[in-house]
Formats: sequence, structure tokens, C-alpha cells
Amino acid sequence: MTISQGDNLPDATLVEMGAEGPSPVKMSDKLKGRKVVVFAVPGAFTPTCHSAHVPSFVRTKGDFDAKGVDEIICVSCNDPFVMKAWGEATGAADAGITMLADSSSEFTKAIGMDFDAPPAGLVARSKRYAMLVDDGKVTLFQAEENPGVCDVSGGEALLASM
Repeated sequence: MTISQGDNLPDATLVEMGAEGPSPVKMSDKLKGRKVVVFAVPGAFTPTCHSAHVPSFVRTKGDFDAKGVDEIICVSCNDPFVMKAWGEATGAADAGITMLADSSSEFTKAIGMDFDAPPAGLVARSKRYAMLVDDGKVTLFQAEENPGVCDVSGGEALLASM
């Protein structure tokens, strides 16, 4: 079943690249008592993700801060090494966006947002979405119908819905 507005997010352990290497991050710890934006992409360095989705949150980071958002998290079913490099390449790291790897698709599958597109070389990936989460509860959820577009899940679109 796909996650929807009003649902509580399931706990899952993702991975972040830290100064000492990869380290586990429990989503429950990231979300408890906080207002957080979580957005997901099919793959780091893929065209729409790289040129539209991540840049939309880099552009709007200050606007989210002004609305009381404690953290913006980008999730992708890639490894933490790729996520770190991608965060640096897009400016997301400098903007303060947290780049989390869902390497085993644990979180993505738990919220029903997984998909496969073998002809494109994408297997066990995340559909494109953005959500606002308040203390673990999804208060706003915007998912794309097509993984190649970033219309309702971009930073500006999520801000406009808040």
C-alpha cells in the first residue's frame, strides 16, 4: 500500500556518508518531534533528478526554513558514496540538504513507492515524490505520475501546497 497523507511513516534505517564513512540513520530519529521535508528521486545523476528535482529544493531551502521546516532530506536508492558525490555536484550539500541512501530500498518499499524500469537500467528504485512530515506523520504528500517529470514534487510545488 502506498503511503498517503495522514499516515505515520514506518521506521527504516538509511545510510548517510559522514566524516568517518557510511553511517546508519534511523528515520524515526530524524522525524521525532520535527517538521521535515522528505523528497525522493529515481536515481542520482539521472536527468530530471539532477537538473530539476534537487535544484528545486536547493533554490527553495530558505523558504522552507522560513516556514519552520527543520530539515530537507533527499532519498534515493543509491549507495551513500554516490549520494555524497551527488550532493556535492548539485550544491545540495552546501545548501544544507541531507542526502540519504536507501541502498536496500527498505524505506522505499515500506511506503509503497518502489518501482523497476529494467530497460533504463533502474531496478529497485523510488518513484518521485515529496512530502511534509510532522513528528513522523505525513501532512502533505505529492507524488508524480511519471518518473521523468518534476511537476508536483518539486520544491516550489510543495511550498505552494503548504
